[in-house]
Amino acid sequence: MSQVYDNTSISQLKGPDRVRLRPGVIFGSDDLRGAQQSFFEILSNSIDEAREGHGHVITVKRFPDHSIEVVDRGRGIPLDYNPVEKRFNWELVYCELYAGGKYKTNLGENYEYSLGLNGLGACATQYASRWFDVEVVRDGFRYQLHFEKGHNIGGLEKTPVDKGATGTIQRWMPDDEVFTDIAIPAEYFHTTLKQQAVVNKGVTFEFIDELEKTKTTYDYPEGILGMVREMNEKGLTEAAFFTGEGIGRDRQDRADYTAKCDVAFAFNNNVRDILYYHNSSWLEYGGSPDRAVRSAFVSAFDNFLKAEGKYRANEGKINFGDIEESLILMTSSFSTVTSYENQTKRSINNRFIQRFMTDLIRSKLDIWFIEKREEALRAADQVLTNRRSRERAEKTRLAVKRDLMQQIDVSNRVKMFVDCRTQDISRRELYIVEGNSALGSVKMARDAEFQAVIPVRGKILNCLKADYNAIFKNDIIMDLIKILGCGVDIPKKYSKDIPPFDIDRLRWDKVIICTDADVDGFQIRTLIMAMFYRLTPELIRQHKIYIAESPLYEISHRTRKLETAHFAYSDQQKNEIIEGLEGGTVHVQRSKGLGENEPGMMWTTTMNPETRRLIAVMPEDEETMQKTFELLLGDDIPGRRRQIEETGHLYMEMLDVG
Repeated sequence: MSQVYDNTSISQLKGPDRVRLRPGVIFGSDDLRGAQQSFFEILSNSIDEAREGHGHVITVKRFPDHSIEVVDRGRGIPLDYNPVEKRFNWELVYCELYAGGKYKTNLGENYEYSLGLNGLGACATQYASRWFDVEVVRDGFRYQLHFEKGHNIGGLEKTPVDKGATGTIQRWMPDDEVFTDIAIPAEYFHTTLKQQAVVNKGVTFEFIDELEKTKTTYDYPEGILGMVREMNEKGLTEAAFFTGEGIGRDRQDRADYTAKCDVAFAFNNNVRDILYYHNSSWLEYGGSPDRAVRSAFVSAFDNFLKAEGKYRANEGKINFGDIEESLILMTSSFSTVTSYENQTKRSINNRFIQRFMTDLIRSKLDIWFIEKREEALRAADQVLTNRRSRERAEKTRLAVKRDLMQQIDVSNRVKMFVDCRTQDISRRELYIVEGNSALGSVKMARDAEFQAVIPVRGKILNCLKADYNAIFKNDIIMDLIKILGCGVDIPKKYSKDIPPFDIDRLRWDKVIICTDADVDGFQIRTLIMAMFYRLTPELIRQHKIYIAESPLYEISHRTRKLETAHFAYSDQQKNEIIEGLEGGTVHVQRSKGLGENEPGMMWTTTMNPETRRLIAVMPEDEETMQKTFELLLGDDIPGRRRQIEETGHLYMEMLDVG
């Protein structure tokens, strides 16, 4: 019965549920990355305070229970009564989304360039915590708060203290009812605090890891220039740095705002990295700064290459890929108005910032080309080398692709091959069947969306005994190699006209050998596996080869009301099935060959992923695998004779199968 959808069906999330039930909206996800973002929201507020000149040391602690503490030496978050809002500030900061002191940055109030803008972070992180404790010292008082699962316990505790150092301590436990993983690794803290030290020169970050009993300090007095210098070991050029500030607007009817930007770069053939930061936040997806850097560098280098006559005749213009191949670059921009992609601040889209940074970088690069001419020429030559190498590689790739397409155009070149529809490699299955009659049954029984079929006609060549010339003249083997698509893993001198093995070019997730459950079928199965062992052993190592186990018996059970069919894959299973049938008539028949089976039976027993029985061909160690194939198909005739004498009686009944 469908539920009623009427005026009572609309509801609103309130209080902590606004975050606890939808953490991905605020933090980007509900997994470990979301938990990390919740930490960064609290850290951001302390960074904003330090960058404004209020306390230059921020301490972060990680505890064994996965709780986190952030300590700053700033002015302390105002928590007391707010006569304008007629509420306590602690309620606004920690219990209300979109409340904070950073909404008027463009008017010069409180913070000029703020990392936290939206008034969401402290409240959202508090809501998403199992517990959250706050201690603030300011105005001659110590203020303390305690929250559990988003709800305040005990109100605001306020006690007098001697006037002196001020600051804020926040310790909390991310809630595993909100996030699927709260065990933030030490590496994340190290990376984040190092990045923040780089883009906030003058601010020192301490990381105390109570779990690993370590303390690490990050401090970069030269900011991004110091970081680029650190990365630029054995560089083509020295690290370069420039900075600028501008005023503009994103649209004609919008207000002006201020932006400033630091840029540091170097050219290096061993290291390449490009990092963008805005208001101290790492822009994973870049946005405006990325578009500015791409445009400015391509334009400036193209002009320089033309002026120096570096382009060959008819050579096309460089692109940014040619530059970034050898580029280390960091930008750190700030603005009083910022349009972030969302709360996680991984991209910005301010038009003015893009224009400002493009003009700044282009003009400063033109000066760098003049003042550092030798270095600029080395960088320009390397950019052209990158371009020409890329073009040669692309031509080679296209030639290889063209050759492979000619060699592996299986749908047109392999007789009797029936492909499937999907091109999703993770779903595609290839059934190798015995003869054209089996092809017909399997073709009718299969799911044509993801199951393809190729028949082998007659006895396949014994690849363990045959030489490579004979193998590659064999039509059956060459058809299979073409259909597999991954080439062969043998010495190049023996396979000049066949692509070398590459597992990434394999066109199938599963290669399934499907033969009759009789002596001939077992022999063909073994010969096919020997082919894989000799020509593509990595397919066995990567667990790509399977055997479809066909039933030995079909058991029909008829009663007055019903007739059912059962399938047994061994004599023991046959006996167990018969013993479990009550009353009626039981008829047992040795299964026919695949070519004589009904499509419904083939689908149920051999092809339906839900009901079929596949045997994965698992590799032993190389020596055992080699001995086994030698025993079955190689020159170890005495060993094979002993094997038949010891175990041959187990298979005698198969000789009676017609």
